[in-house]
Amino acid sequence: MHRPLRVLLFSTLYPSSVLPSHGIFVQTRLRHLLASGAVDVRVVAPVPWFPSRHPRFGEYANFAATPLREERFGIDVRHPRFVRLPRIGMTSAPLTLAACGVAAARQVQAEGFDFDLIDAHYFYPDGVAATIMGKVLGKPVTITARGTDINLIPQHHLPRLMILRAAAASGHMITVCRALKDAMVELGAAEQKITVLRNGVDLQLFRPEARDAARARLGPGGFHLASVGHLIERKGHHHAIDALPALPDAVLHVAGSGPEDTALRARARALGVADRVHFLGGVSQDALRSLYNGVDALVLASSREGWANVLLEAMACGTPVAAFPVEGPREVLGAHEGAKPQGGVLDEDLLQACQQALRVPRHEARQRAMHFTWETAAEQFVDHLVPANGFVTSKKVVTKPVTPLSSE
Repeated sequence: MHRPLRVLLFSTLYPSSVLPSHGIFVQTRLRHLLASGAVDVRVVAPVPWFPSRHPRFGEYANFAATPLREERFGIDVRHPRFVRLPRIGMTSAPLTLAACGVAAARQVQAEGFDFDLIDAHYFYPDGVAATIMGKVLGKPVTITARGTDINLIPQHHLPRLMILRAAAASGHMITVCRALKDAMVELGAAEQKITVLRNGVDLQLFRPEARDAARARLGPGGFHLASVGHLIERKGHHHAIDALPALPDAVLHVAGSGPEDTALRARARALGVADRVHFLGGVSQDALRSLYNGVDALVLASSREGWANVLLEAMACGTPVAAFPVEGPREVLGAHEGAKPQGGVLDEDLLQACQQALRVPRHEARQRAMHFTWETAAEQFVDHLVPANGFVTSKKVVTKPVTPLSSE
């Protein structure tokens, strides 16, 4: 067939007008896939049901405020609600998610879009729910694994069993790094059904800018570090704060929001470095670019990572990185097969990693990031998925430019 492959993208990791940065990497890959002309897509991005929009409910108020349907960058996106049941929410989520997904998918079909494939992102509960949907609707399913869905969740017995059932029921599986593929095979997934397709970075959006101006916007300090990501324990922002007493000239900028905000502020006060830790909250993509350009190094102290997008974003701006040597960052920096890291430093001693990262040439960081473009990622996805489902497209798939998010 020579028409585009019709895809229903299904994931709770997808932005909305209320949470525009939530799962932004899924949206970015999709926009580049659409630019290829090889696929046509509708999005079903469920959100947890919550009864109130009152601000005191934090992120749940945002879920309640999410529109049921919207258009984002020309893409039709539906946000049906699913129920997270108290106490048994983790094990019941795939079923409640599948129920709302089937209803939404049938609405999509009723409007004339009879999709060929369900493309699910995040293995649990999304991928598990997608395979239930695929069975009900008679559609093949591909699932992309992204990190904690394979590195953490399978530690729980029932979710692990459901993940393995979903792996067996899926037509294809994708991982964003080699380490995740290895972990899936170790769990018991079929290796021949798994393809590694890495995320890219928007080199138009994340680019070097005038260092002096970007640095001046950060204020005084001997040197500046950034720690970027959701404020949760796994992201390790506390390790970056812990390093500051031994770095008396350093200022740390923490970009992100989340449940650990209060604890991280208290930690900075207890260590006597509160005046050198700037909590920025959630920031726009433009603000992130300015931050990356102004700081001397990005710190990523995650205890586990799939494919660390923030590393690529920083390096694309010419900013060296300092990270713990866990598998995702090792692969981003090209050190997963014993090679020397490119564009940054990997060390279990974060203090030492920060000090060494300051000596990494900025042009080296940019060069490493240029190996990973979204255009290449989209082409690899099309080369893998479109022929595998009986469709034909040209080898050169990316035909239209994708405007950076900051410009739309």
